[in-house]
Order: sequence, then structure tokens, then C-alpha cells
Amino acid sequence: MKLKNAIEKLMNGLFFLCGMVSIAMVALITIYMIISGLPAIVEIGPLNFFFGTEWASTASDPKYGILPFILASVYGTLGACLIGVPVGLMTAIFLSKIANKRTAGVVRTAVELLSGIPSVVYGLVGAIILVPLIMNLFSLKNGTCLLAAIVVLAVMILPSIISVSETALSAVPQEYEEGSLALGATEMETYFKVSLPAAKSGVAAGIVLGIGRAVGEAMAVMMVAGNVANMPSLFSSVTFLTTAIAKEMSYSSGLQRRALYSIGLVLFLFIMLINTIMGRLLKKGDDDKK
Repeated sequence: MKLKNAIEKLMNGLFFLCGMVSIAMVALITIYMIISGLPAIVEIGPLNFFFGTEWASTASDPKYGILPFILASVYGTLGACLIGVPVGLMTAIFLSKIANKRTAGVVRTAVELLSGIPSVVYGLVGAIILVPLIMNLFSLKNGTCLLAAIVVLAVMILPSIISVSETALSAVPQEYEEGSLALGATEMETYFKVSLPAAKSGVAAGIVLGIGRAVGEAMAVMMVAGNVANMPSLFSSVTFLTTAIAKEMSYSSGLQRRALYSIGLVLFLFIMLINTIMGRLLKKGDDDKK
């Protein structure tokens, strides 16, 4: 009995230590990003940095305006979510509630393969197939554009959304659905008005993971977006926050390198903001139910 209690205390201590390590890692990353990113923002000037529309870090008179990067990342993420979230949710509902075991097994295997494909392969396929397709379809001189990046990101976020959402939907008690059907609701009404709201925490977690991948993706986006620091439009070449860092970090120095660290800080805060907003929305929904 004493040995059992000692093992239990040891495991509790180990779990507590792992939790503290996770918190410490987040705190260290936060402190490092603030220390590395703030000096350049102060030196350049917050207005010039955040609202400047020109990035010319290697010019004789360098400019460090990241508004085009911010807008390209926001538009690209929103566009990917507009495509990927509905498709991912519908697929998760299909796998969890509608598909037979054999069909569900095939689709799950495909989803797992999607999650295991390296980013560079997504970018390569996008550059070989998607970019020429967009160029010919819309009669453009160059198919590397924001639209190509949106489509690639939409495909890349699907595995996260599908896997987490399906798990959450499968965990909904069967009694909820049986009660809804007994009251005269159709199966589709039950799935969308009972099962989906009951699984909203897990679904939201999947969406946040998908958004995180879309915001943080660099390699695939770099291969299809064009990497030109333009103000974003659907058919123009753009640079995302991630690709701005990736393409210049290898040869940067001085203020240019510090400005790239500042872009990393903006990315970090962007993800923190998304997590905070989603957490508050979920908490508000739970409070309204009570």
C-alpha cells in the first residue's frame, strides 16, 4: 500500500513538473521574442513599422513597413479558413456520423496521409499544378499570387480540423442524438443543431490548430505566393509574415535582422490573440447556456 501511494505521489509530481516545464517554455519564448523584437520597433517607429506600406530592407535608404505582410497573412488565413473550415467540418461529420466503417477507414487514411505530407511537397504540387492552372484560368502573366496561397493553405489545414473535430463529435453522448430524433428532428438537424454545438469546444480547438498552421506556414506559401512585398490583392504576388522572415534571415544583419525578429514577435502575438479570442467566445457560450 505504501509503495502504491509512493508511486502515485511520484507520478503526480512528474505530471506537475511536465506542466511547469510547458509553462516555463511559453514564458521563455515570450520573454525572448519581446526582448528581441521590441528594439527594432522602437528604432523604426511603431507607426512606420506597423503601418508603412513599403519594405525595402536592402535599399540605400531602407524602409521597414510591414503592413503588406500583415494584410497578406490575415487575408490568406481568412481565405484558407473560409474554404477549409466548412470542408473540414463536413468531412468530420461524415466520418463520425454518416460513413460506414469501411468508407470511414479509407477517408481517415487519406486524412492521415495529408497530415504527414511535408510542407515543401504541398508547395511543389502547388507550384507545378495550381499556379499554371490559375494563370491560364484567369489569363494572368504569373500565377503565383494570394489565391494560390489561399488554396494551398486551405488544403494544409484540413487534417487538423478533420481529426480533432471528428474526435469531439464522436465523444458526444448518444443520448443527445437519440433524444433529438425522438422529438421529431431529422438526422441532419440533429447533427447540426445538437451534435455540433455539444462538440463545439473540440471543434474550436481543431479550428485554432488549423489557423495556427495557416499563420505559421512558410515553405509552401513561399513557393506559390510570389514573395513580392505588394499590398495584397487576390491575383497579385504577395509576401506573408512568415515568408518575409524565411527569405531574408540568411543574409540579414543589423537593423534588418532586428526587424525580422520584430516580425516574429508580431506573428507570436497574432497566434496569442487568436487563442484568446477563441477561448473567450467559448467561455461566453458556456456562460450563456448556464
